[in-house]
Amino acid sequence: MDNCKLVTKDNKLISASYSLGIPEQRIIFLAIVAARAQDKLIDARGVLQIHASSYQEQFKVEKHTSYDALKSATRGLFDAYFEYDDVHEQTGKPVHHLVNWVQKISYIDTAGMIELQFTDAVIPLITRLSEQYTEYELKQVSELQSEYAIRLYELMMQWKTVGKTNKIATDDLRKKLGVEPKNYQRMSNFKARVLDHGINQINTFTDITADYEQHKIGKVITGFTFTFKQKKAPEQLATATNKNRDNATPDLFHNMTDDQISTFSKKLAALPEVGSNFAPSGMSEADFVAMIADDLGYADKQAKYSKHLAKLGFKAAKSKVK
Repeated sequence: MDNCKLVTKDNKLISASYSLGIPEQRIIFLAIVAARAQDKLIDARGVLQIHASSYQEQFKVEKHTSYDALKSATRGLFDAYFEYDDVHEQTGKPVHHLVNWVQKISYIDTAGMIELQFTDAVIPLITRLSEQYTEYELKQVSELQSEYAIRLYELMMQWKTVGKTNKIATDDLRKKLGVEPKNYQRMSNFKARVLDHGINQINTFTDITADYEQHKIGKVITGFTFTFKQKKAPEQLATATNKNRDNATPDLFHNMTDDQISTFSKKLAALPEVGSNFAPSGMSEADFVAMIADDLGYADKQAKYSKHLAKLGFKAAKSKVK
């Protein structure tokens, strides 16, 4: 567990609305890990140091990229804030909070280092946690290249024991993900560029496989529910593979050639049962073909098309025994 870096946030912070770029979110992660690693819980006067070398190692980037990320994120984090709803302690009335992330942040160029101080309001949300908090391993979001994917993963982890979120209204979801009002105003763009792209990254790089369901009133999409399940651990996958071999059944995943992916993605998209089960509402035929083509390259995604591939006559090439 020594190498297991945990990101822990109060659910008020998980459910908050904010817009942070990838470098800013990553620095917040490293700062939270650093804060909770201290023997004495920090207060607002506590200074946290984030080194470019830590950023480089954790997020697998080049040295110059880590320096650039720290430098560019300094201004971004100083200007950044988040907002969330709560109940006012004295009056018991609903209250809407706006909170700055940091009260001071400094970039030391020649040292490749940031020093930051969280604001008073942030400290209890990352250290003095109530029963309502969310925790996950930092490595799960380290390879995500979309700020929306990071926030989607966090929102789902809040419901980890259930495997399904509650319904999130569309406008509320946009705010939680940090989607600016002027961006992706058309629902088809929002789903393709934010939700579908984010879900694909989560399915590829994290420990869960996720999907979403849209809710409508008439033809208007009013909200979304996200479902997810834990991927099998490597040892479980190995056991399942060996079991398949013992039963003389073929492996579920096939390394398809580019030509096969191109051919069968079009054939699959043309099957009514595939379209009704897997095509996101409003997605064009060309985009659906492209989505299937991408899915066919990944074991956890290709499996859902296996019976349809068999129906279309796909046969995996037999391996040569040396």
